[in-house]
Amino acid sequence: MVPREFVTMDELRKNITVRHVTPADFAAVAQVFSGEKVLRGTFQLPFPSPELWRQRLSEPEPGLIQLVACREAEVVGILGLHTNPNLPRRRHAARIGMAVRDDCQGRGIGSALLAAAVDLADNWLNIVRLELDVYIDNEPAVRLYQKFGFEIEGTLRQFAFLGGVFVDAYQMSRLRPAAAASRT
Repeated sequence: MVPREFVTMDELRKNITVRHVTPADFAAVAQVFSGEKVLRGTFQLPFPSPELWRQRLSEPEPGLIQLVACREAEVVGILGLHTNPNLPRRRHAARIGMAVRDDCQGRGIGSALLAAAVDLADNWLNIVRLELDVYIDNEPAVRLYQKFGFEIEGTLRQFAFLGGVFVDAYQMSRLRPAAAASRT
């Protein structure tokens, strides 16, 4: 194996931009979700159809904001911020789902997407509570979420069927800091 050159996280992040997804991104998003690591870490099924992603990006569900991370001009990650406009008593909350292309994991892309989502939630959407579910064996993702203030609230036992077995997941959340301080 040839060693990679040492590059700092700041240098990696300089090459990452986050923007709103467009329907034209469907093939790149399908590519993100075709990776083995992504399938292992998300709730998607294998063999994603580009047509499925074209439809999802062209006709997003109400309350869904989708961001993509690009390295140079290439889409390498996607994040969905899901609110439910039909639940007035949950307007303060949103769910996050995220995927980073297999060959780009560990290079600051998840951090860039999550930083953009937290900023959007805190400063533009008045979201107080961000929620997500993550498989308990996805330690890099758990560490990333904790870095952004997410805490484990509980374990969802036999949460999903993955690779022929039922697996557990953590339910995690992050309260906006000003909101967290006001409850004490």
